Amino acid sequence: MPSINGSFAGKITKRSALPLTDQPNHELSLAEVTGTQQSPDPLWNNATITYWGVTDVVNGKGTQRGYYNNVRADKTRDFGTFEGKVTASGNSMTVEGTWKIEGGEGQLKGATGSGTFKTTLKSETEVEATWEGAYQIAKAQAG
Repeated sequence: MPSINGSFAGKITKRSALPLTDQPNHELSLAEVTGTQQSPDPLWNNATITYWGVTDVVNGKGTQRGYYNNVRADKTRDFGTFEGKVTASGNSMTVEGTWKIEGGEGQLKGATGSGTFKTTLKSETEVEATWEGAYQIAKAQAG
């Protein structure tokens, strides 16, 4: 499996938060983030990532789970899931966790892979991320 790594700076394009009343300092939120991948691997470099995350935080600690979609200029894409642990303080939030490729289209049809990531909320609308892992593309079956 080839190793990959990369980063992106993203914008929060949609966000909705709900303070919960079951306990103090509990918030559930949903956000959409979009950015452009930077990677030494040409299959990931300049891909547009969009991800949707559900964050559940109590007193600055919690979880985030969601889905992502990477689309290239030729419309080839890979998509998958992620989950991580959240640490929040004031206006700062960090999520560290794992991602998994669930599938792909075009030259990434049948792709699998997984790895780790770290995202940091830089402002109310800006996110920076780094990631690494490995992937494999299914070989075409002889018919």
